[in-house]
Amino acid sequence: QVQLVESGGGLVQAGGSLRLSCVASGIIFSVNHMAWYRQAPGKQRDLVASIASDGTTNYADSVKGRFTISGENAKNTVYLQMNSLKPEDTAVYYCKSGIRGLIVRDYWGQGTQVTVSS
Repeated sequence: QVQLVESGGGLVQAGGSLRLSCVASGIIFSVNHMAWYRQAPGKQRDLVASIASDGTTNYADSVKGRFTISGENAKNTVYLQMNSLKPEDTAVYYCKSGIRGLIVRDYWGQGTQVTVSS
């Protein structure tokens, strides 16, 4: 079995910063990609940023220049550094990873709440 566990969410004032972490554990032979999604109340879950195994990154337009995704392949860990946070960044943030373990599939974490006050 594979598990993804996120941490680092919380309450922050507008303009502040937070760093999210996501660790994948279990029977993992390789990680294809890791990504962060977010879902605000009443809205769909959207991609925030992703990083491929070769280090290629991709960002939603709304977070470009403010958020940075990075990973530590040896630790099966991905980070999301969030700077200049805005109230509209408030959401539950989910980690997703494409993993080759006993089977090949995408896994999701349980989510971590990020609340940005104005």
